[in-house]
Amino acid sequence: MDELPQYTKSQLALRNGQDKPQIWVAYKGVIYDVTESRLWRNGKHYEHWAGQDLTDELPDAPHTESVFEKFQKVGILV
Repeated sequence: MDELPQYTKSQLALRNGQDKPQIWVAYKGVIYDVTESRLWRNGKHYEHWAGQDLTDELPDAPHTESVFEKFQKVGILV
């Protein structure tokens, strides 16, 4: 597997579906592209916003981290 590019929190924040068309979220240091997910339309998923690290928020979610398996890894959060 090729090494993934690195992105800062500021760069991730731009991929919120508003500032740039990409909708990305991070979990445990990995950035995922959720652009095609109907649950992330307009960069919002329930009370969560795209362009952020969701690691600390997942314990409150009704699903497990396996939800990220269906999304493409696009980078590493540094």
